[in-house]
Amino acid sequence: MRPMILLRLLLQQHLAAQSEDEILIGGQAVIEGVMMRCPHSYCVAVRRADGELVTEESALRKLSECSRWWGRPVLRGVGTLGQALWLGMKALRFSANAALPEDGGAGRKKEVTPALMAVNLALSLGFFIFLYKFVPLYLTTRLGAWWPAIEGRIGFNLADGLIRIALFVGFLLAISCWKDIRRVFEYHGAEHRVVFAFEAGGPLTVQNAQRFSTLHPRCGTSFLLVVMLVSIAAYALLPFEDFGSRFAARVLLLPLIAGVSYEVIRAAARGRRRLFSAVAAPGLWLQRITTRPPCDEQVAVAIRALERALALEQAQGGRPVIA
Repeated sequence: MRPMILLRLLLQQHLAAQSEDEILIGGQAVIEGVMMRCPHSYCVAVRRADGELVTEESALRKLSECSRWWGRPVLRGVGTLGQALWLGMKALRFSANAALPEDGGAGRKKEVTPALMAVNLALSLGFFIFLYKFVPLYLTTRLGAWWPAIEGRIGFNLADGLIRIALFVGFLLAISCWKDIRRVFEYHGAEHRVVFAFEAGGPLTVQNAQRFSTLHPRCGTSFLLVVMLVSIAAYALLPFEDFGSRFAARVLLLPLIAGVSYEVIRAAARGRRRLFSAVAAPGLWLQRITTRPPCDEQVAVAIRALERALALEQAQGGRPVIA
């Protein structure tokens, strides 16, 4: 398990508005598999090295049903992101354990423990803050020392934001060269194609799903880009001038900015089609990096995950309404 797990979670997790009468399908690519989620259920399907398809599924309550506070604007975005990260880590742990080989002749194998996943999450969070908060701020501060044009709040934070986006795109391009990451990106493409097939109302078959695009407007890649754009505007409003205060504010305001970004996407999705298309467009461009055309076996895994999640949703009284 690498300390980039959090970034992959954020890239792959679908964060979208859900009304009380909608089943909005979201998902995430995991190690040799796919997790599919409905509002009240989820299923992780993983293809083991021996070809066996294993699944883990469970009911899942929406946070807004646990407390009305999690249904309030901004807070619902923070809660959705937190629950998505928790569920994503759980799905990744299941997929990692499924991929582990048997331990010799004893018939047992070592497993990835919750403690180890917690360490990975902490390392991933630290890596995320260092690369996308500390490094852009440091480079912009050094740049401002010899280029007075970016000394003002607007110029400084615009330069900071552009450097952050450049690092993000560069990082994606770099990891896309790794074989293991390309496999995850192929399952990411399989997830999108199967969700498209479901939304189109056609049969959930491999042949039908393979007809659809691997680029989906509700992908978490779009959410990350909106977060970066919202952060440029938010940081420009802060009165801090020294490096330490600016860095602390960037870390502490991250949940708030994520919540506001969620509301931006929610408003765009419920508004005019052109507005939502404009918000989703940059994410669709980046998905040309984070998705790859899947093979039939990978699509079959995504279909199994969605079918089991839908079956569990219907068993709880859910109604498959296309969002």
